[in-house]
Formats: sequence, structure tokens, C-alpha cells
Amino acid sequence: MDPATATIPTDCEAESSSVWSWWPSWRPTSMSLLKTTESKILACIQNDLWARFVTLPNQDRIWTLTLTNKMLRKPAEQARKTPLVMVHGFGGGVGLWVRNLDALSRWRPVYAFDLLGFGRSSRPSFPSDAAKAEEQFVDSIEQWRQSLGLENMILLGHSLGGYLATSYAIQYPSRVSHLILVDPWGFPERPQNQQSQNQKSEEVKRQSPPRWVKAVANIVSYFNPLAVIRAAGPWGPGLVNRFRPDFKRKFEDLFDDDTMTQYIYHCNAQTPSGEVGFRAMTVSLGWAKRPMLQRVHLLPPSMPVTMVYGAQSWVDSSSGDEVVQIRSEANTKVLLINGASHHVYADQPEEFNRVVEYICESVN
Repeated sequence: MDPATATIPTDCEAESSSVWSWWPSWRPTSMSLLKTTESKILACIQNDLWARFVTLPNQDRIWTLTLTNKMLRKPAEQARKTPLVMVHGFGGGVGLWVRNLDALSRWRPVYAFDLLGFGRSSRPSFPSDAAKAEEQFVDSIEQWRQSLGLENMILLGHSLGGYLATSYAIQYPSRVSHLILVDPWGFPERPQNQQSQNQKSEEVKRQSPPRWVKAVANIVSYFNPLAVIRAAGPWGPGLVNRFRPDFKRKFEDLFDDDTMTQYIYHCNAQTPSGEVGFRAMTVSLGWAKRPMLQRVHLLPPSMPVTMVYGAQSWVDSSSGDEVVQIRSEANTKVLLINGASHHVYADQPEEFNRVVEYICESVN
């Protein structure tokens, strides 16, 4: 299958190209432009790629990639392997896994999808209640699994995707063979205003959040987190380039232009939906209203959990150490990847792929 055409199935043509704006020309984006930019990214994929919408019972649609190795001599062997399912983080989409999909689909099927309300998936309304917003995300993942007929999976989530993957694994433990959490968001409890000197010292040791995190944190209490990108209108793409130049650098060997920052822009300049759900679940950008450390004990002890952090990430890996303590004798590991920040999979893709492949092989 030609990866360049695999991203254009017939049912894609019905997708909406509407833009949430006072004037249609105010923001230089549309679902069609997102589709075009993503197609350029996915054209880098060498393995067999099937890209399509998976329709849920309520008619919401989840944009889904399925990858298999076309060079594998015995495809039946791959079919017997537990599939790897990859869940992106806040403001992301399936295109950000471009450095990982080929390597991780060498020996087993790999699925990646746009979370409900993000990327090319449907953008429904989300409730303002934290628990209900989380439930809507998790229910959509389970309905997606049922629609595909997956019995079980190795579930990998990055950042917000890690938080939701953990929530899913708590509710549907029989479906998860191994839980892989990559720089997961929303685990620690928000500290009290009066921190002890030791806590302050630990904060100093951590990497300072990047400028874009601080900028979003300043407005998240008043608006949806990415409202500034939409409000900037025609200056939105330049704003993304200014605040996220790292995305261009992370993929510069694949694209010598603004493809990746354009992808980020088009993913997040559309009608706000998933970010509304995210805002409902947050106290501020760095803290969840329902911290996962309070619930991680609900994971069955028999479920292996591996937490992978970037050694230079602004996300504090000490939450992983707390998970190890909470789960006591359960199979829980914390790994740090040197030279990686929050986007571990893009900063050190070869090491990330090696670690994830090793974990997958431990399953079957």
C-alpha cells in the first residue's frame, strides 16, 4: 500500500472543513489543510499503513492509523503478537509518531489514533466536570477498541495520553497487557502554597518549564489553553513557530521546512473540543483536579507498568518513583532517557524505540 495514498480513504471526503471563526478567512486553517499536512508527514512511513476513521456507536469518529510490516515473511506471526496502541499528548496527533511507527511495527501491529477532540477526530462538546470529561475520553477509547475488535493491547500514552491510558487501564484492566507511560501528565498532587525548604530544593533541581508552557499557564484559567493560537488569526502559524521552534528542530532531518509546526498549528487552530475537556480536568496546566497518584493503586498488581521519562524533561520523574512505592511488589519500572526532554519519542527516537520494543517483546 502506498503510504502517500493510504491517508485518503473514501470516507474521509465527508469530513467537515468548517472553521470556528467570525470570518472564514481570519484563520488560515481547515480540516483539509490539516489532512494535506498530515499526508506529507505520513508519506515518510515505509511499512504498510492503513489510515481511516473508526466510527463509534454515537457517530463520533476517531482518526486511526494501523501499521504492519510488509517485509515480514510470516505475517501470521505478527498477527499473533499483542498490538501496540499509542496515545498522543495534549495538542498532538498521530503525525508526531512519525519517527517511531516504522520501528515499532516491525514485529507486531501498531495502532495510533487521534484522541477525541484532537487532530482529525470528531470534536464534540465536553462537560465542565473533571470526572465526566475524563470519562468521555476513556469511554471513546473503549468504544474505539470494541469497534476494532482488539481483545487486548500494550497501551502506551504520552503526557495527557499517559493520564488517560492509566484511567483506561484502571477501568478496563483485562484489555491491557502492559501499560507504558511516557512523561505522563497529571500524576502528582498540587503542592500547598507553603512549601517546605526541601520541596523548594527539589523544584530547583527540576528543569524549568519551557516558555510555551508558562505562556499557556498564564491564560488557562481564563480561556481554553490554545485560544491564543486561534485569536492570532493569520499570525497563528508564526506564533507556533515562535513558541515551538523545537518541533522544527526535532524533525529537521525529515523536513527542511515548517511541516511539523504547520501540523501543530492545524491540529490546534480548529474548533476547540478536546482542549475544553482538558481544561475541565485541570487546576492549572501542571496539575490535575483528580491526580492519578491518588488512583494508581487501583491498577491490578498483575499489570506491568513502565514509566519512561526524558532526563531533561520539565515533568518531574519523582512521580514514577512514587508509583513504584504505591504499587509495592507489583511489576513497576521507571526509566530515564538521557538527552530527552518532554517529547522523548522525538528527542531520542532510537533509544525510545529500543526501550518500547524491548517492553513489547516481554509481553510476547
